[in-house]
Amino acid sequence: MEPAKHPVISSTGLFTPEDIITNEELVASFNAYVDRFNAENAAAIETGKVEPLQPSSVEFIEKASGIESRHVMAKEPVLDPAIMAPRWEERGDEELSILAEIGVKAARDALDRAGRDAKDVDAVLCAASNMQRPYPAMAIEIQQELGIEGFGFDMNVACSSATFGIQTAADYIRAGNARSVLVVSPEITSGHLNWCDRDSHFIFGDVATAVLVEDAAIAPERHWDILGTRLKTVFSNNIRNNFGFLNRAHPHTAEAPDKLFVQEGRKVFKEVVPMVSQMIVDEAERLSIDPQRLRRLWLHQANAGMNRLIAHRVLGHEANDDESPTVLDTYGNTSSAGSIIAFHRHSDDLKSGDVGLICSFGAGYSAGTVFVRKAG
Repeated sequence: MEPAKHPVISSTGLFTPEDIITNEELVASFNAYVDRFNAENAAAIETGKVEPLQPSSVEFIEKASGIESRHVMAKEPVLDPAIMAPRWEERGDEELSILAEIGVKAARDALDRAGRDAKDVDAVLCAASNMQRPYPAMAIEIQQELGIEGFGFDMNVACSSATFGIQTAADYIRAGNARSVLVVSPEITSGHLNWCDRDSHFIFGDVATAVLVEDAAIAPERHWDILGTRLKTVFSNNIRNNFGFLNRAHPHTAEAPDKLFVQEGRKVFKEVVPMVSQMIVDEAERLSIDPQRLRRLWLHQANAGMNRLIAHRVLGHEANDDESPTVLDTYGNTSSAGSIIAFHRHSDDLKSGDVGLICSFGAGYSAGTVFVRKAG
């Protein structure tokens, strides 16, 4: 009888854009836009037909989110009060698309860290919130650029895309349909953010991550055993983005504010925190893991307050930076990539046998848990 396949995380990869926007820079740009808008609409504001825009502040941003800076692919146009959106040269169909480009960089980093050749990989899953186009699939373009035989496809479960991708890859390993799968999450979230909205203009940043999921039989000695995964979705309109090829209005207009990221932040906090906390505890119990003995939590990097409360409910005490590390302060919310960045940057120091949790949650609602144990 053929031995059972056991999926593991062999390595992770990360691509970080060079450009950084600090809160100070962002506030200066936003407030210049506010002054410009209020001046141009002074008469309508005077008569009460138009509400004046309110300025932002560094203190407001950091209190609301815990974010201090973010990386972006196009800094200058984002900070230009006349544009306030990313811009770059249109690429021809025969050129590598920008989303595939950063995905390939993260994938190569993961392959290098595992000592794996791209030709050894069987499949590519592009799991991300914001695809550049409907088709051909971004995953197939990444696959082509890396020189991988096999197959690839895109999947979108918003901020939980990476954990959903890890479970999908693990299932392929268990079923014997693949031995090595790349889960790539290129997130240019700056393109779907309304940089003119005071309540959300500070939230997102750009990045790309990759996770190499493989059969333990071929994995490097130092890897992470996947002990169990669990996925959950509950429909909600509290986080939504209506932009797409069926909704062709240009998103950066006052007439189409819902064609960009919108959310009811307080409702999201109130509903997601208990849902995710209970999901983690229930799955830990199913796996015979004491949640309070988890060595580290790599949580979705969306809001510092949410992470503090979820970690407290799971661990039974206020988590310190070692138990629940953050990258939110310097990366911002990077959607599906957030928990993977935290894992990538804060996992090498763990010892063999240590058990931790990768967890994501976001629009949908969607949530995913991946319990892992350090091996080697």
